[in-house]
Amino acid sequence: MIKKFFLLHLSLLGCLTSFAQITIEDCYTKAQANYPLIKQYDLVEKTTAYNLSNANKGYLPQVTFSAKASYQSDVTKFPIDLSQLGIQDISIPTLSNDQYSATLDVNQVIWDGGTIKSQKEGMETAAEVDKKNVEVSIYALNERINQLYFGILLAEAQTQQNRLLQDELERNYNQIESYILNGIANQSDLDAVKVDLLKAKQSEVQFSNTKKAYIEVLSKLIGEELGEDTEFVKPMPVRPSTLTINRPELGLYDAQIQNLATKDREITSGLMPKLGLFATGGYGKPGLNMLKDGFEAYYVAGVRVSWNIGNFYTQKNNRKVIQNNIQSIETQRETFLFNTNLDITQKSSHIDNWVEQLKYDDEIIALRGSVKRASEVKMANGTISASDLTRDINAEQMAIRDKLLHETELLLALYNLKFATNN
Repeated sequence: MIKKFFLLHLSLLGCLTSFAQITIEDCYTKAQANYPLIKQYDLVEKTTAYNLSNANKGYLPQVTFSAKASYQSDVTKFPIDLSQLGIQDISIPTLSNDQYSATLDVNQVIWDGGTIKSQKEGMETAAEVDKKNVEVSIYALNERINQLYFGILLAEAQTQQNRLLQDELERNYNQIESYILNGIANQSDLDAVKVDLLKAKQSEVQFSNTKKAYIEVLSKLIGEELGEDTEFVKPMPVRPSTLTINRPELGLYDAQIQNLATKDREITSGLMPKLGLFATGGYGKPGLNMLKDGFEAYYVAGVRVSWNIGNFYTQKNNRKVIQNNIQSIETQRETFLFNTNLDITQKSSHIDNWVEQLKYDDEIIALRGSVKRASEVKMANGTISASDLTRDINAEQMAIRDKLLHETELLLALYNLKFATNN
């Protein structure tokens, strides 16, 4: 009983595998998740978190320890000889040539003019630029998937139609064999059909290899093994309802401009004075009392105000550089929109062309089929050769292949238009 259940389970798994389906939207999602660059998102997030954490530590007391030992060839002395003034019992102390010092400095920011805040904003906007760059690179995968996916659909359709052609040629081959027995055809007629049958089989190999190659590349892109028995769902030919451009490149330009705006605020914060507290504790020889030659502890504490006036000299030019960079990005945006609108116009024209082509395909196929059937009757009556019949059969098949190509090209054009607009 268990063995039967196990075999049934395996057969069900086999059925599920053989009837596996995938859509082009699935391929988009899987390819983005599989693309190595997607890891850059997490790296950007982690790096930004570390940088922001470091920036926040600028509000904490900054502690510096230093120690020094020195020997100097001379020390400060009073140039007065008290003995010449009749003073014998008083001597002026002098410093030792060897001196020692160990200090601990503590500085606490009270107000930094917005420097740390603007630095944090700059880190966040720079991280956003990195993310948008990743989005642009990943979005470009969709165009490659379009080419592969619809190449697979076209190869499948051509293979199916080719097999129908082979069936028809084999049927005509068998009929001509009977015509030879009845004396209304000869061996050359049979050979002509045989040549076309071999060509059809040759084409089937080509279509199969093309599909296999596309599937292998697509499998690598999405990180999932696809078999030749996988069903690639043919999407509906739906034209985008809007041609508004919503590409990730536009988000990248916005992020770049925002990042430059934070640099402008950094310039403003650099013009502000800085206010802080400081304290220094030390132990050394001499201490604060330079006239006392001995080791002692000491401390100094107070308030410090600093103002780098030199930043005013360069701030105008720095702001002009930022404005020039912003204008450069705006020019890039305008150029991108201009080129994309041209691309949209071209792709829309391609769609219109394939729609017009498809209007005539069915009628052409019907007429070619009628001519072929008439040729089959003539062949049966011995009024035309097998070469004439196979010519009409091939003409009908060419018309069918043209329709398959037009349908696939229309779908590809529609999805390329979706790629151009991201709608």
